[in-house]
Amino acid sequence: MKSSEKDRLAAQVESHWVDFQSALSDKRKYPAQPFRAFFEAARRYAELTKSDPLIHTKVVAAVNGLTDFLQVERKRVPGQVLCDADRLECLLFSGYDPHFEGDEPPGL
Repeated sequence: MKSSEKDRLAAQVESHWVDFQSALSDKRKYPAQPFRAFFEAARRYAELTKSDPLIHTKVVAAVNGLTDFLQVERKRVPGQVLCDADRLECLLFSGYDPHFEGDEPPGL
């Protein structure tokens, strides 16, 4: 992958991360849509750079410890948000997707 494409994707991840953090200031409603936009941008980045040994520090800063951050930031966090945060950490740092959808072993 060209480094310009990698840079563009990293900038999108950072932009969505900033939008999500800004949306967290509204304590009445959980900002699920801004989180979803961040998750999708970071997932695309992780998928397109999975064979690259180097990743942007901006992306690392946004995703590293994400699940813990979300749990500490609010008392009530939607379960899907925590699952997606954990999935994102696995995709980016471990190189695998723990979400099976359609690939479940027989009998589950």
